[in-house]
Amino acid sequence: MASCRLIFTPNLWSPSGSSRLSSTCQLQSPIPSHASHPTLKPFLLSKTRKIPSPTARRRCSLRSHMTMDEKPIAEDKMLVYVPPHPLIKHWVSVLRNEQTPCPIFRSAMAELGRLLMYEASRDWLPTVAGEIQSPMGVASVEFIDPREPVAVVPILRAGLALAEHASSILPATKTYHLGISRDEETLQPTIYLNKLPDKFPEGSKVFVVDPMLATGGTIVAALRLLKDRGVGNKQIKVISAVSSPPALQKLSEQFPGLHVYTGIIDPTVNDKGFIIPGLGDAGDRSYGT
Repeated sequence: MASCRLIFTPNLWSPSGSSRLSSTCQLQSPIPSHASHPTLKPFLLSKTRKIPSPTARRRCSLRSHMTMDEKPIAEDKMLVYVPPHPLIKHWVSVLRNEQTPCPIFRSAMAELGRLLMYEASRDWLPTVAGEIQSPMGVASVEFIDPREPVAVVPILRAGLALAEHASSILPATKTYHLGISRDEETLQPTIYLNKLPDKFPEGSKVFVVDPMLATGGTIVAALRLLKDRGVGNKQIKVISAVSSPPALQKLSEQFPGLHVYTGIIDPTVNDKGFIIPGLGDAGDRSYGT
């Protein structure tokens, strides 16, 4: 069977350090032109080396498998998906461009969110089956179950833009706003708005929408709030425009079984906590502030 294995080995570092992302691709045999779209396989994030010093570099490996053969995946691994769709690459490119004006930037962020949520909701939404009468006869049908709405948690501000089309792509949603700011000096998160319920219904499915996974402080704080309200790691899917190895490493260590869907993974975070090359401050660029 034809298969393609793409292996990424990023160096992880503290925000004040520097690192380089190296990658190799080994094409074992070409995928035949008549083959259907290959099954999207996730990146498996696992630690390969850990140094006790908090300032020392740590290494992890990200593996992506695109193959025509289904293989079991360990349930306790955090999975990171970078869907290989040309529209996702297009909107990420529009967001990266420093010349993109504010209205176009916000629109591009919304379109990227729509595509990522579409990919993330595959084989995940509860459905109900039945029969209906079409103009030409009886048809067997399947609908998204409206009794089990997906909870959408955008992290303000920029998360609002990425989650803008959630209600148009998902037939049943509930939105809970979460405001978290980051101290520019310490890079530590502070929660200033929390509209989460005291307890989520058992089995709830939750999208946490945070455009930039840089140092990981904000997303970790958000996921801890969800865990305190009864939401398990496997019930959560994180939607992000751009991710970085430090954030993914933190998530992997603290939330096994979590799924992350991101437009791209960038190699570096600078000492101010910004992803490089990234796309700048997503909130400022979305709202012109």
